[in-house]
Amino acid sequence: MLDTDTESELALTSANSQPHPAIAPYSLLIFDWDGTVMDSIGRIVSSLDRAARLTGQLPVLPPERLQTMIGLSLEKGYQLLYPDADPAWYPNWIAHYRQQFVHDNLTPCQLYPGVKDTLVALKAHGFQLAVATGKSRAGLDRAMAETGTQDLFVATRCADETASKPDPQMLDEVLAQTGIAREKAMMIGDTGHDMQLAVNADMARLAVTWGVEDTASLTPFAPVAVLDSLTALIDHTPVK
Repeated sequence: MLDTDTESELALTSANSQPHPAIAPYSLLIFDWDGTVMDSIGRIVSSLDRAARLTGQLPVLPPERLQTMIGLSLEKGYQLLYPDADPAWYPNWIAHYRQQFVHDNLTPCQLYPGVKDTLVALKAHGFQLAVATGKSRAGLDRAMAETGTQDLFVATRCADETASKPDPQMLDEVLAQTGIAREKAMMIGDTGHDMQLAVNADMARLAVTWGVEDTASLTPFAPVAVLDSLTALIDHTPVK
């Protein structure tokens, strides 16, 4: 529940900003997390690299290859990165990855600049906000607690409690929880995994390019718009 100060902030924000026209027809905005809301790519990639080295049997892959799994569940990502690896190595690899990402890796991991203000502004304009992510439930809850964003979202779905992207189950469950019609919902993300998720769910989609992938790789999924950043969803120019 929002306190009085937050409610006042929402009212002020609404009066001094306007949503991007691309999102105007929708009432539910569903965000990917890593690479869309949070600037976590550096920590993810370096943790993946270290996990492979510590596991021992896995090949060392370049960063651009490692980041292709961002957005997927860890299990699905492991299969993508190491298709010939022995499945018996997976528990050791995932334990090393989690130790690195949560505890040992000091690579900065924070919200992209302006994202929290943008989310607050979207909420002020009456949009309902949700998250569909390849993170685990523990990982998302930890990130939301650290960034103070948990009260901004009406629904969240994680890869360890439903099918991984691009299976549409994740979005179907968000729709069921919120009661919002499919045609009034939009998926927002930075990877082809996010875009394919929306395609499979027959849902509108919007791409941002400050994360993993660029305009050329995201355009084929026919997004409503491709924006340089999430903050472009709101025009903060004061309304005259």
